[in-house]
Amino acid sequence: MEHTPRILIIYTGGTIGMIENAETKALEPFDFSHLIDNVPKIKMLEYHIDNIQFTPIDSCDMGPDGWKDIAHAIAENYDSYDGFVVLHGTDTMAYTASALSFMLAHLDKPVIITGSQLPIGEVRTDGEENLITALQIAAATDYNGDPMVQEVAILFENYLWRGNRSTKMSADNFNAFKSNNYPELAKIGLGIHFQEKALRRPNERRPLHVATNMDRGVITVDLHPGMSREALHHILNTPGIKGIVLRTYGAGNAPTTPWFLEEIKNTVDSGIVIVNVTQCVNGGVHSRRYVSGDRLAKCGVISGHDMTSEAAITKLMYLFGLGLTPSAVAARFSVNLCGEVTL
Repeated sequence: MEHTPRILIIYTGGTIGMIENAETKALEPFDFSHLIDNVPKIKMLEYHIDNIQFTPIDSCDMGPDGWKDIAHAIAENYDSYDGFVVLHGTDTMAYTASALSFMLAHLDKPVIITGSQLPIGEVRTDGEENLITALQIAAATDYNGDPMVQEVAILFENYLWRGNRSTKMSADNFNAFKSNNYPELAKIGLGIHFQEKALRRPNERRPLHVATNMDRGVITVDLHPGMSREALHHILNTPGIKGIVLRTYGAGNAPTTPWFLEEIKNTVDSGIVIVNVTQCVNGGVHSRRYVSGDRLAKCGVISGHDMTSEAAITKLMYLFGLGLTPSAVAARFSVNLCGEVTL
């Protein structure tokens, strides 16, 4: 007897779940218990689809508490479904995808995150296509019958991207996301064409382990020309901070003025972990290529290599959330945990 795919949709909010009120014309979240009424094409998939509807929030308000709720929903239903589709606002989607990739250790089922630029109730919506394609990817299997995707991924318009490699690139275009330093997991055209060499496969099958304690004591600092010592000192000495993602120029470069390097070294020596991530959308940090980057490394700053800022900040939150010491966090940060970095 042919297996009927069982997919769980988790709705957190965002544009995709909005529909126009017939009377007021205002956009409001639609009731996902009537999903088929709003997206009748789903019936053609012949899947068993259930849904969990959180209280909808703007994705700008998404953070560790919301990530914990999503992770728990997946863990509690893990054995009952073949795959999971998370509907999410686009603004912080890449952060959520990155966070979940760390929180859901030993994941061997698809967690496909999608959303839309236009509400699903709009005539020209991209939401309907994104939702249906996400469901198809969540149900897809290889020739062994195993899930084709066994990781957290973002599906948007024509591409499936690794979640912890993705960044929102456009506020206006339907192809809003891209992974600049890792190839697409699948390209969507007349069919869904998986890039099997790019897909992550666990080395061994182990039970799903969920780590939901994400430490908030981390910040991102963007360098810019003309930054004063007073401003930098104030930021680096923010009370309660354990880790900093320092977004630098080019291949990981920063000012070489003595006061700047002194502030950085003092911060590292105080036990705060600083990670060097480039502001560029392509490429990564090459600490030894230029003197300015080399001096940061000599101050104890850790290379983020080609990680996205979203992956770097959530990885720090995850590692500190495990209760690790700063030195242990620094050591673990340099390890590829779930495909987030090229080493």
